[in-house]
Amino acid sequence: MTSVLHANERTEFKKSSRRKIREEGQIPAVVYGNQTDNKPISVDSKDFIKTIRETGKNGIIELDLGSEKRKVMLYDYQMDPLKSLEFIHLDFHVVNFKAEIDVDVAIHVTGDAAGVKDGGVLQQVLHEASIKTLPNNVPDSIEVDVSNLQVNETITFGDLETSGKYKFNHEEDEVIVSILPPRQEEEIDSGEEQEPGEPELVEGRENNNG
Repeated sequence: MTSVLHANERTEFKKSSRRKIREEGQIPAVVYGNQTDNKPISVDSKDFIKTIRETGKNGIIELDLGSEKRKVMLYDYQMDPLKSLEFIHLDFHVVNFKAEIDVDVAIHVTGDAAGVKDGGVLQQVLHEASIKTLPNNVPDSIEVDVSNLQVNETITFGDLETSGKYKFNHEEDEVIVSILPPRQEEEIDSGEEQEPGEPELVEGRENNNG
């Protein structure tokens, strides 16, 4: 889905001008890329947040500049470190639909893992995946089904199906999610030494029982 975001061209670039724009509920921004000259603009803060909620951070936005319209993606942004969810600058990149791009996509774990039902603990190592794909093929998220995952088993990037629409910028053996044995998880949480015996449960950690 492509959402329309209205923008105004900026003609003043002093620091005081940017502050005045923000005080008026606008966000200073710039649009560039794909053989397009850099164009300073501003967008309404509420409209921008609404648009991003609709399209997702990797969605395609139709930027309406009045006399011209551009299909863009949010390339970068800056936020006020002192104010939650307040954007202070945006970079929009004009989309070249024939060129692959690298983007980070959220990883969503789905299903109830069999290993968790047996007392194991689910550990999600990565929450985002870097992929290379065409702009129109960017998924909303990467779904990882853990329903059949048992204790001591892992899911890696090599286990995931992409339907040929994108490629992962990760090694195939890089772990996304795993099921830890219950005793190992307790040891990680407490940081305390385990009682003597059952060294096989703490394999790979300090083992002074030998």
